[in-house]
Amino acid sequence: MLPNTYAPLIVQGTYIFAAAILTEAVLSFLGAGIPPETPSWGNVMAEGRVYFQMLPGLILYPGLLLSLTVLSVNILGDALRDALDPRFSRRF
Repeated sequence: MLPNTYAPLIVQGTYIFAAAILTEAVLSFLGAGIPPETPSWGNVMAEGRVYFQMLPGLILYPGLLLSLTVLSVNILGDALRDALDPRFSRRF
């Protein structure tokens, strides 16, 4: 591989990883993902849907943590892009 392709591939990998986390959660929430007895954020939110009127935190907290995880992985990808790509280096 060419040396200049490592940085974009690593950054693209972080974005794909974030999309995979979100896709798994959505598919599990809809019932088309991993089996219901396997813990995942999508399964937890799907099971909490029954009790949403009494305990909204059963959907709110896993959804918030899922959002923070995807955001964190995307921020990591941006930081890696800034650190590894010479075009984004700061000149002082």
